[in-house]
Amino acid sequence: MTTEPSRLEVRSLTKSFYGVPAIDSVDFDLRGGEIHGLLGENGAGKSTLCSVLSGLYRPDTGTVSIDGSPVQFRSPHDAAQHGIGMVYQHFRLVDSFTVAQNIVLGLRRGTRPKSIRQAESMVGDLADEYGLHVDPTARIWQLSVGEQQRVEILKQLFRGAQILILDEPTAVLAPQETDRLFEAVSTMVGKGHSVVLVSHKMAETMQYTDRLTVLQRGRNAGTADTANSTPADVAKMMFGDSRAADRREVTTAADVGETVLSLSDVCVTGDSGLAAVTDASFEVRRGQVVGVAGVAGNGQRELQEAIAGLRPIASGSLEVAGTDCTKTGPKGSAKAGLAFVPEDRLGVGLAPGLPLEHNMALKNHDRSPHSRFGVLSSSAIAKTTKRLVEAFDVRGNRRGMRVSLMSGGNLQKAILARELTEGHDVLLAAAPTRGLDMAAAEAVRAHIVDERAAGRGVLVFSEDLDEIIHMSDVVLVMFKGQIVGSFTRESLDVDAVGLLMTGSDPTVVSPSGSSIEIDLTEAPDETLDVATISTAEEATA
Repeated sequence: MTTEPSRLEVRSLTKSFYGVPAIDSVDFDLRGGEIHGLLGENGAGKSTLCSVLSGLYRPDTGTVSIDGSPVQFRSPHDAAQHGIGMVYQHFRLVDSFTVAQNIVLGLRRGTRPKSIRQAESMVGDLADEYGLHVDPTARIWQLSVGEQQRVEILKQLFRGAQILILDEPTAVLAPQETDRLFEAVSTMVGKGHSVVLVSHKMAETMQYTDRLTVLQRGRNAGTADTANSTPADVAKMMFGDSRAADRREVTTAADVGETVLSLSDVCVTGDSGLAAVTDASFEVRRGQVVGVAGVAGNGQRELQEAIAGLRPIASGSLEVAGTDCTKTGPKGSAKAGLAFVPEDRLGVGLAPGLPLEHNMALKNHDRSPHSRFGVLSSSAIAKTTKRLVEAFDVRGNRRGMRVSLMSGGNLQKAILARELTEGHDVLLAAAPTRGLDMAAAEAVRAHIVDERAAGRGVLVFSEDLDEIIHMSDVVLVMFKGQIVGSFTRESLDVDAVGLLMTGSDPTVVSPSGSSIEIDLTEAPDETLDVATISTAEEATA
């Protein structure tokens, strides 16, 4: 059923934290029935603006109007009552509940279905109407990340949202799932919804939005019709010049040396007690970047944790720079020469309640110069922190301020500063640029390339296929806990990688154009190297 599109107007909106404006006199207009892109660097104010619009924060000054009528939100529920729903980058679902149970969770009496069967029926009809196909009876832990995102969107539509705010919706999606998402978004717009798309992906914003607004340091930097803009125009609004739109050219590694990370038939058990990783075998050599592509939920997190020593290895072996680290734990892996940048910056990488200076000393607080005879030296820690902040351009920090108040890009730079300044032979980086703006992402990628140039090995996990292709000398693909594909830079087939990432189509097109039949339902006897297969006849010979 099509409804009249809702219009949203924001005028002179200001919200400050600790006396510092996160957004300062921001204006924003969302026309009825449009997809409006919202861009800006980390810390530019995007999240704060969206949190005000979704009722999570109350503005200090300024007005918000819907269809010409001023509104004030006291809570997210209040915003939902006015037809605004936000889908966060990090999903807010109960894993043990079914799809239908998650969607009706929190609804007040009189607004929720009378029975779970009625809820399942209503959710199924809504999913069919918008092309957001998902089984209402499935439990969240059984779903792929793309399906979980559909549940989040359906949850907002079920509550009557006419204005949807999508926060980095494609950050963890494979290319095919991204296409399906925007097909559903087009359907939503066609049915009278208005959409705010928060994204750091320039190509995605230019392709799918009608207009875009750029924030810079909490202020408006400009609004433009997407069709009349170029990436250079947008980058100039974001960063002040067009050079930020250019990607740093990554060259192939000149010298590949000895093996610094080796996995042999590694099997890892997941949180559910079932196998999460099966027979993973590969090597990372000095002067080489190995990228692991895959849709989230296919064993990448468990494999990362096993390599870092945070999760036990059920079987197989792991070596870091020639040292057996199969059972050493995180301290042993770090001592052997592993630097680890986890995907969960605040939950694993940093202690959110501590200030930056304490986080910078987490790995070496028990050694000189940070401590002596068991007593910490505050002055030495402060001096080290100052040096690292300047070297890695970490911004937005004030002495004593807990790191949870810093932006994502600066959190990532802080972790890199701590990890890369400790002696190491191999860097393990998980989703290193997820949620970062273009400038911060390029800075992180530059550090990774510098690691390779310095003769260290780098293992990168990312759901961003562009990032993997851009940086890697070797691309591995994970699906259902298995390494199902291996490509060199010269033999890389992007279509094949995308299909292997999703496992949705067993027919992969090889670099020569021939079809290869691959059964992804069973564990392969050996690691599949797609690059070595050129024809269907060779594959079946």
